[in-house]
Amino acid sequence: MADRTQRSITIEAPAQQVMSVIADLSAYPEWVSAAKSVDVLEQGPDGRAHKARFVLDAGVVKDTYVLSYRWRADNRAVSWTLLEGELQKAQDGSYVLTELPDGSTEVVYELTVDLNIPMIGMFKRKAEKVITDTALKELKKRVEG
Repeated sequence: MADRTQRSITIEAPAQQVMSVIADLSAYPEWVSAAKSVDVLEQGPDGRAHKARFVLDAGVVKDTYVLSYRWRADNRAVSWTLLEGELQKAQDGSYVLTELPDGSTEVVYELTVDLNIPMIGMFKRKAEKVITDTALKELKKRVEG
């Protein structure tokens, strides 16, 4: 059974700008350190990715996997689920954006990952925390930079 990890960060930019960076999956290798390649396999009528293949190399952890995406109509959230993976047997995640009164955006990132290999819970939770914290910091740097 996988536990859900949730983290948040405030980014000094409007939600639309933040979502534009999140939605540009093909550009992830430019700013997501562990993403070696991202190929959009299927696009919806809105031009957004509905299915994408990722090649991940985070040092000890290497995986190739395919995610299916669901974009909320108001452009304030996206969620995804794992379709196939080598190391992972499940992954569910989401970004939810809330525009704040000062024009900045709170980004809440939720992630659940279940692996095909056994891992002690304490190490798994630490890995999920590192993944979510790193993802949010890299997103903030990309949007604000």
